[in-house]
Amino acid sequence: MAPHAFTALGVVFGDIGTSPLYALSTSFGLAHDEVDQVVVYGTTSMVIWAITLVVTVLYVGILLRFDNEGEGGLLALLALLRRARPSIRLRSAATVLAVIGAAMFLGDSLITPAISVLSAVEGLETVTPGLTALVVPITLTVLFSLFLAQRFGTARIGGIFGPVMLLWFVAAAVFGLLSLAQTPGVILSLSPHWIVLLVIADPKAAFLTLGGVVLAVTGAEALFADMGHFGRRPITLAWLAVVFPSLIITYLGQAASVLRNPADAGGAFFATVPGWAAIPMVVLATAATVIAPQAVISGAFSMVQQASQLDLLPRFRVIHTSASERGQIYLPGVNLLLAVAVTTLALHPPRH
Repeated sequence: MAPHAFTALGVVFGDIGTSPLYALSTSFGLAHDEVDQVVVYGTTSMVIWAITLVVTVLYVGILLRFDNEGEGGLLALLALLRRARPSIRLRSAATVLAVIGAAMFLGDSLITPAISVLSAVEGLETVTPGLTALVVPITLTVLFSLFLAQRFGTARIGGIFGPVMLLWFVAAAVFGLLSLAQTPGVILSLSPHWIVLLVIADPKAAFLTLGGVVLAVTGAEALFADMGHFGRRPITLAWLAVVFPSLIITYLGQAASVLRNPADAGGAFFATVPGWAAIPMVVLATAATVIAPQAVISGAFSMVQQASQLDLLPRFRVIHTSASERGQIYLPGVNLLLAVAVTTLALHPPRH
């Protein structure tokens, strides 16, 4: 794999790469009291086709082709539209939509690091039950270290995180494949006709299931926003060669496990993991979940810089962390604001 594609694994794909931990299980639990073949195949088909159409076709296949001097994201598209000199009405409408989308992404840049790291550290209680009192201190330490590391640049961060994420994708795919081998018939869920059958069987439940399916594509906008850090080709290569195949196999393996034992629907990911590998996978999942926020943090730097260039935000100090990749940037002021906001959220997380 090309070096840039390898480092991109550690920066760009942490968010969407950890979605198998919860996406399918959440989809099963949102609207289905009983999990039968139609539910398993239909829901799995929804998740897989969402990834295929939204990420592979829309983002990787189409949107990554539209960059503003190497930069990606909604604001890059707005900059391209402005150059085309559209009508005032179209320009105003596009600006409003782009600003709303950028604001939502920046909001995600606050929520994702806080909740992901907090959830990951809480998950360590599975390995060490007496860790409860240390959850918040450990979370704050991890977050502090994560934001402190930003000044070293995405290339160096990706070089550290890349091997962990590669191991995560390989391990998840291997266990998914072992589960799939026990129930190979679940591969039939690749056919989208199961989605139709699920909708016919229970339209309301199928609609509610979409709320969980959306979780499978979280991180897609970060993939687009981070294009300036690595370029289109490395991101495309990493997605098609590693991430996409791993996600498909992992979700099929989870579906196979749930089909064998419907009680596994609430924890479909770890149901594919053999008992001897449970603790190592909990630790690896924790590491991958801690890495996941990097995608939105790097994307936030690019988003704010573009907003400043479009006169939508004040100017921030920009430090270029790479002599060869002009899109690899670090914004100390933005990093500080994110750190303060994220740690505040970690101290006072939203509760249902």
